[in-house]
Amino acid sequence: MKHRVMWSRLPAQAQDVLLALFITVMQVQGTIVRNTGEVVQRPLTDLGHLGFGLLIVSGVVVAVRRRWPVPAFVTAALASSVYYSLDFPDGPGWLGLFVALYTLTAYGDGRRSLVIAGVGTSVLTAVWLVAAADIEPRAAVGWVFFRIGASVMSAALGESVRTRQVIATEAQERAELAERTREEEARARVDAERLRIAREVHDTVAHAIAIINVQSGVTAHVLDKRPDVAREALHAIEQTSSRALHEMRAILGVLRDDNGDDGRREPYPGLGQIDELAAKAREAGLEVELEETSPAAPLPSAVGSAAYRIVQESITNVVRHAGPTRVTVALNPGIEALEIRVTDEGSRAAPGHRSADPRPAGRGILGMRERCQLLGGELDAGPLPGGGFEVRARLPLALSGARL
Repeated sequence: MKHRVMWSRLPAQAQDVLLALFITVMQVQGTIVRNTGEVVQRPLTDLGHLGFGLLIVSGVVVAVRRRWPVPAFVTAALASSVYYSLDFPDGPGWLGLFVALYTLTAYGDGRRSLVIAGVGTSVLTAVWLVAAADIEPRAAVGWVFFRIGASVMSAALGESVRTRQVIATEAQERAELAERTREEEARARVDAERLRIAREVHDTVAHAIAIINVQSGVTAHVLDKRPDVAREALHAIEQTSSRALHEMRAILGVLRDDNGDDGRREPYPGLGQIDELAAKAREAGLEVELEETSPAAPLPSAVGSAAYRIVQESITNVVRHAGPTRVTVALNPGIEALEIRVTDEGSRAAPGHRSADPRPAGRGILGMRERCQLLGGELDAGPLPGGGFEVRARLPLALSGARL
């Protein structure tokens, strides 16, 4: 085990060099030992020790098998073809060839390497069979078929290793992609939840502050002269702040893992609270007129909550930018979408000048538009030609494709 660990720590090039030296010694020494005491047609020392040279070349070429797999295989195949064509003695001179053939398919690109291995093995088979036509004794022909079978097995083993490596690499890539996708989805969910909470907090706080600001102004104006009106304004301030705190606790409750209500949270306000919202707006000095049409079927909770927030933000903008005026809230639930229209007559402070509305397109309108887009709807807001301001929204009732 210790030797195996030390071998695996060596660089790949060093491993190949040691393997090439081992194969070269095995080919030369094994061939010498196998043919000791036997009569051979052509000794290794013939033709200027060509037999030794071919065995050494086919072994040494293993040192570059991973860097140049195709040239290494071609070199080993040519050395084997020349060796057996010249009737040099048989022996383990095919070790380098089998290693080169295995490397060709294991480190190749699949189809191309298999074609080269198939063509090379076919040529080697023909050369080996022709060279063994007059071999004696005839029983030695079995070694030719051994070389053919071992060549096919070496190529098949290399292709099997390559295929498993490809499968493992693809599985690793899929796992990494899935992990990145999960992380991105988790971040997207966190960002969406953070944006939703920020939007809910903005709508709740902005509406409450606008109402409180108006009521506090009324209180300061009539405190000495009409204490009963001041008392009603203070009562409205108390109710508005209490409701705002209650909604804030419900909204921010999602940030607490351990809440005091055993995980039960009240649903977000919907169209059922529009009348209450209108009553609070009337207390702030607005003349609110509701035009509601009963829906044919219950609306999705997401649509109802978004509609409530759009109407709430629209009324908040009227309180902040126009002051006491007339507001018309129209809710028309159709078959495919809920249409919302909030129209005000503009500020009454300067009735002779109503050609344009000075209110800016701040975070409120942007938040309303984001709510519509999340449900696949659309929103348009802008001043009216004759004065005043109008918010128009359309919320689809089919939420299958909505990003909730």
